[in-house]
Amino acid sequence: MIDKTVFKDKKAVYYTLGCKLNFSETATIERQLQDAGIRTAKRGEVADICVVNSCAVTQEAEKKCRQTIHKLLRQHPGAFVVVTGCYAQLSAEKLAQEPGVGVVLGIDKKGDVLNYVIKNIEDANTGEWYVQPTKDVRNFVHSCSRGDRTRYFLKVQDGCDYYCTYCTIPFARGRSRNPQIAELVEQAQKAAAEGGSEVVITGVNIGDFGKSTGEPFISLVKALDGVDGISRYRISSIEPNLLTDEIIDYVSQSRAFMPHFHIPLQAGSDEVLKLMHRRYDTSLFAAKIAKVKAAMPDAFIGVDVIVGTRGESEELFEQAYEFIKGLDISQLHVFSYSERPGTQALKLGGAVSPAEKHRRSQLLIALSEEKRLAFYEKYCGKEAVVLFEKPRSGMPMGGFTANYIRVETKADSALVNRLVRVRLGGFNEDKSALTVDEIIGVVDK
Repeated sequence: MIDKTVFKDKKAVYYTLGCKLNFSETATIERQLQDAGIRTAKRGEVADICVVNSCAVTQEAEKKCRQTIHKLLRQHPGAFVVVTGCYAQLSAEKLAQEPGVGVVLGIDKKGDVLNYVIKNIEDANTGEWYVQPTKDVRNFVHSCSRGDRTRYFLKVQDGCDYYCTYCTIPFARGRSRNPQIAELVEQAQKAAAEGGSEVVITGVNIGDFGKSTGEPFISLVKALDGVDGISRYRISSIEPNLLTDEIIDYVSQSRAFMPHFHIPLQAGSDEVLKLMHRRYDTSLFAAKIAKVKAAMPDAFIGVDVIVGTRGESEELFEQAYEFIKGLDISQLHVFSYSERPGTQALKLGGAVSPAEKHRRSQLLIALSEEKRLAFYEKYCGKEAVVLFEKPRSGMPMGGFTANYIRVETKADSALVNRLVRVRLGGFNEDKSALTVDEIIGVVDK
């Protein structure tokens, strides 16, 4: 039993870099500290504890992590700084040498943040620790949290067995693993009891679910679909070779799974896909997109693409651009290739200059915006159900339709975390969302 008097008047801030999985885990850490009596600091308050959940997917992500630590120390002088996450796993010694860092915790210790906060308080801020990360990470840390958002993020899987040539995530997160479906259903039921309307299923490679338990991903989808009280589920990201026809067909008829997919492509050239050691080709990817759109014509499809990887010549990029241009997708998430220590890609020739990476990135970003605007425009004037989220002070209220169109309207606290039927208008000023022409009414969960 934790003595909450130890944490009297203690305040904490939390900073997440990287993926939705990291956000879910940070929100869980925040809840653990809150349950122990540590209040989340309000804007402008000086915190006693700073928790940074780091990312290592690119050099820029690592740089941003270090910058975040320095910024937090300036804003919260004397605070106990806890750094965890993928960068902490891969570069613990380097991070431990950063002035002001109190403790560095690898992936396997992410669930132990509170214990180190307690240790710091009991030692009267005299100790700074470097905890050697476990190289072969096998434990699964549960997480189902929403932080200050409306949507819950349910972690269903961790780790990856794919070892793509450009990626360090398997080294940081360990082998693919997952809990029992029954445990995840229980967490979803708890989220529903707390008033959650939407759950986003997260993980590193969620389509690989079942490596630990022998339960296929489709069984998890069906089990979660049966949880009363949850009106919406979204699949955060799933590999194209693991997105089976059975999953697509089920989601198209599902009670609660939304017509929304995020499918990583990474390269639109078969030659580059081979260099990356991806487990599909462009033909399979195109077939998956066509299957989704045939089953769910209104589906939003987001796609990850990496530009400038070693071996991607200008000719291969042009092939990729034309392939992507021809796909019936809604948005691209574009990343420039980043050299990662220990990866097999470093053994390849054909390095691409930073300037050329930037040029290719800008071309795909422009294509992405063209596709997103065209997708949004089809729904102007139509009715849709939107789950509205709590707005920031003085800002419009935003939310998403079932097929992931962002919608904005005038703030109304009565509509927060409610499913609301609206008539969509045109684009807002910066074209990042559609406006609301008419609020038709609240839809029961």
